[in-house]
Amino acid sequence: MVQARRFLKRRRRLAILAGSFLGHAMAVWAVFSAQPATPILRDPAPMMVELIQLPPPLPIPPPPPAPPSSDPTPEPAPAEPPKRRSVARPTPHPPPEIAPIAAGKDPKPQTGVELSESDVIGATTSASGAGGGTCNMARWLEGQLRKDYRVRMAMAEVNRGKPILVWNGAWVIHPGQEGAGLAAVREVLMWEIAFAPEACRTKPVRGLIMLSLNDGPSGARLAFGAGEWRWSDMLFAHGGRPPSTFDR
Repeated sequence: MVQARRFLKRRRRLAILAGSFLGHAMAVWAVFSAQPATPILRDPAPMMVELIQLPPPLPIPPPPPAPPSSDPTPEPAPAEPPKRRSVARPTPHPPPEIAPIAAGKDPKPQTGVELSESDVIGATTSASGAGGGTCNMARWLEGQLRKDYRVRMAMAEVNRGKPILVWNGAWVIHPGQEGAGLAAVREVLMWEIAFAPEACRTKPVRGLIMLSLNDGPSGARLAFGAGEWRWSDMLFAHGGRPPSTFDR
C-alpha cells in the first residue's frame, strides 16, 4: 500500500516536470518563429547606358529693320540750364595795387623807445637807491621784475642792447607789443607800486630810473621817469589804471 502511494507520487512529479519542459519548449519555439525571415539581397539587373551628342542650338535671327518714315520728326535738343544772374556790381576801376609786406621783418622802433648810453648817464639804479632808507623802490621793483616770467619774455623780444623806455609821464607804446609800456612790465610796476606803503608811493623822485633784469653786461634794461615825479604818478598815467585786489 505504501509502495503504491510512493509510485503514484513519483509518477505525478515526473508528469509535472514533463509538462513544464514542454511548456518552456513551446514558448521558445513561439519566440523564434515570430521573427521575420531575413531577406536575401540580390544584385540588381544591369542597365544599358548610351551617350549621345545633342546638336548645337540654332542662332537667333536679328530683328528686321524698321521701315523708313515718310515724314521724320527731329528729336528735340536737350534744354540748356538757365544762366545764373550775377548780382555783383561791376567795379568801375581796378583796385589799387598794394605792395605786400615781407614776412619776418620787425618794424623799426619808434624814436624815443630805445635810449642811448648818453641818455642814461646819471640815472638812478637799484644800487644807488631811489629815496634811500626803507623806501628803496628801485631795488624792490627790480627784484619783482626779475621774478616775473612774462616780463623776461617781453624784454627779450625788444632787447637790442640799449635801455628801453617804458614810462616818461605816460606809458610809451612799443611796436610789436600789445598795450603800452610793455604790458607785462606795466602790470608788475603798477601792482607793486599800488600796494607799497603810502610814504614810499608819495615820496618825490627826480630824473630817470634804470633797472636791469640780470647782472650780465648784455642784460635787458628798462628806464622810466622824467623831471620831478612820484611813484604814485605811474598809477594814473595815460594808458594805465591803478590795479585792484581782484586783478590777480
